[in-house]
Amino acid sequence: MFDVGDIVARHSHKQDLYFRIVQIQASGGEKTALLKGINTRLLADAPLNDLVGKNPSEVAHYQLEDFQGIYQKLKVVVNQRKASQEKDETDEYFEIPGRVLHLDGDEDYLNQCLKTYHQLGLEAKGICKSEKEQPKVIYQILKENPTDILVLTGHDGFLHGKKDFRSLDSYRSSRYFVQSVIEARRFQPNRDALVIFAGACQSNYDAILSSGANFASSPQRVLIHAFDPVFIVERIAYTPIDGMVSLKEAITHTVTGTDGVGGIETRGQLRRGYPRSPY
Repeated sequence: MFDVGDIVARHSHKQDLYFRIVQIQASGGEKTALLKGINTRLLADAPLNDLVGKNPSEVAHYQLEDFQGIYQKLKVVVNQRKASQEKDETDEYFEIPGRVLHLDGDEDYLNQCLKTYHQLGLEAKGICKSEKEQPKVIYQILKENPTDILVLTGHDGFLHGKKDFRSLDSYRSSRYFVQSVIEARRFQPNRDALVIFAGACQSNYDAILSSGANFASSPQRVLIHAFDPVFIVERIAYTPIDGMVSLKEAITHTVTGTDGVGGIETRGQLRRGYPRSPY
């Protein structure tokens, strides 16, 4: 028997992803579980008889493999930035990268992302709000928390049995991301004054971009990694404000690539100052 909080995989999907059970409910005499990916921004339903329990050793191995991949990507990003700084002789200058405000429907992912932002030298504030709550509060939050880059994410998914990839009714949370972006654009219409990343696994990429986001998921309606928004934000925050973010470079740095995330031409948010104070 499974309980809320257990880590499981699905027989029907060859145990490819690990999930945490967040809810168990009975429907038509069959018990089903609501599952949350432990490294992907996916919510999914599955009957209990489709689940396979995972012991702590299996979970640790799964997470270690994931962390190793993320570490290698972070290492590449940091080394490239250092090389660019040395080439530009920025020892005479100081840098102010773009500030980040991250609203996330998943507190665990939010804390992991905040830790990574700080490791990358970024000023970031995180607020945990469910996907459904985000449209109701984002305008006021932006008034109280000035920022250059806004991240709106959490969990999403293409609903089982749906066929229309363009309809918001086919997704768990895409409607809320669209509404949140619209509210954020009501606060700041300029896409270069406020850069927005929005979406999660399998989100309605086209609708989110059309509502005013600069970057979104998911062009091919695939799963995205919890850290995909972080890698996009790093490129935005460290691209000079007089230049455009390289779309191909930014997306290449993510975990899932062009299948998972995409965007439109956007100015960077890095400001350089001169001279550097010795104090």
